Amino acid sequence: MYLGLDLGTSGVKALLIDDAQRIVGSAAGAMDVSRPHPGWSEQDPAAWIRATEEAVAGLKASHPKELAAVRGIGLSGHMHGATLIDADDQVLRPCILWNDTRSYAQAARLDADPQFRALTGNIVFPGFTAPKLVWVAENEPDIFAKVAKVLLPKDFLRLWLTGEHISEMSDSAGTSWLDTGKRAWSDALLEATGMTVSQMPSLVEGTEVGGTLKAEIAARWGMGAGVVIAGGAGDNAASACGMGTIGEGHAFVSLGTSGVLFAANASYLPNPASAVHAFCHALPNTWHQMGVILSATDALNWHAGVTGKSAAELTGELGDTLKAPTSVTFLPYLSGERTPHNDAAIRGVFAGLGHESSRVVLTQAVLEGVSFAIRDSLEALKSAGTTLSRVTAIGGGSRSRYWLRSIATALNLPVDVPADGDFGAAFGAARLGLVAATGRDSLTVFTPPATAETVEPDAALRDAYETAYQRYRRLYPAIRDAY
Repeated sequence: MYLGLDLGTSGVKALLIDDAQRIVGSAAGAMDVSRPHPGWSEQDPAAWIRATEEAVAGLKASHPKELAAVRGIGLSGHMHGATLIDADDQVLRPCILWNDTRSYAQAARLDADPQFRALTGNIVFPGFTAPKLVWVAENEPDIFAKVAKVLLPKDFLRLWLTGEHISEMSDSAGTSWLDTGKRAWSDALLEATGMTVSQMPSLVEGTEVGGTLKAEIAARWGMGAGVVIAGGAGDNAASACGMGTIGEGHAFVSLGTSGVLFAANASYLPNPASAVHAFCHALPNTWHQMGVILSATDALNWHAGVTGKSAAELTGELGDTLKAPTSVTFLPYLSGERTPHNDAAIRGVFAGLGHESSRVVLTQAVLEGVSFAIRDSLEALKSAGTTLSRVTAIGGGSRSRYWLRSIATALNLPVDVPADGDFGAAFGAARLGLVAATGRDSLTVFTPPATAETVEPDAALRDAYETAYQRYRRLYPAIRDAY
């Protein structure tokens, strides 16, 4: 048996698979995000431990024998978070999360230093880890002086599980400290932010062993001795492992809290000017490109909160038949945007409202706005040298067939829907745990799921969608200049 632990923004998911990669069971533990100021987003790392214990306790209650047979554990987690610990491994402050934009000024300064783009292959985004440490140095110097290690969220869980300071390539590529082509920490980039390599965890590949489960935790969870912890992966690379998206040109679109268009690459293809992320994959000698939007289902959930309806009720009101875009356009920049704008200050907007603009019309505009934001990422991937012929849809938002039809038409690409099953980050993490524990060939493990359905672009609405997308693109500079 193999266990995947996925640390998400709103909870931890624990998923068990057997040797044949069949899902045996899953459970979850919940937690909240703190937003003490506009643009801020934090979590107490202690909540990650509580949620992990809750999730594993759920599995222990339902599958005690299977949990006892676990040989390997894989970790996945939301990227970029700055978890600061002192020399005694005590947390110094709440973790500054991936969607926190307070360090936009520091990010701009670092990005103006050409060595950052040259070595990391990426813009220094405000959500990345390095500018957060510069912000801490400038605004919380007493805390900065005590920082002994900086850990990414899943690697703080690893510290708790194993007692070791270890990270891996895919997650570390999102810090702005990794030489992404060489897959190693850069002394020059660390020095430019007042850090040293001694404050970084050691690095392994995602498929390699990254520690062993502590005896006391293994005993509490009902496991035996010697359970291997895999290097693991950042959430999107872990999802790619779950989806079998490891070969050149394979791609998926993820509709989670954020939105991601992910393409696997057999070589390192940086193009930071496009605002596409070029990161290491979880497998050795493999990389990936990724367009990221900060609000996908988050935009629909915001709309649900404002209207007093659930997200399912709102999408249900649209029906299943794709509609032509109305005059209403929605920009889903509720907490700024990454690809292609790299703009932490921009905010969302409805434009083109009229007396006739009903709740259903606004819901349609929200879904279209996210679809067009993902189209922006597709255009950015093209400029970075990647051409896609189809994508696979994952994430909570992919349960809406209307939304998938909107995305397929906006991208003008077929969207494959996997057969029933859970192929997300927790499943990918469990697969990584299997490879680390057994040494099995990754290519035989990271296979794609069967396709249950393919959602084709709506040819009759293609021109209407293209017109609406061009209107969407023209709105950004107008809103940017207004702010």
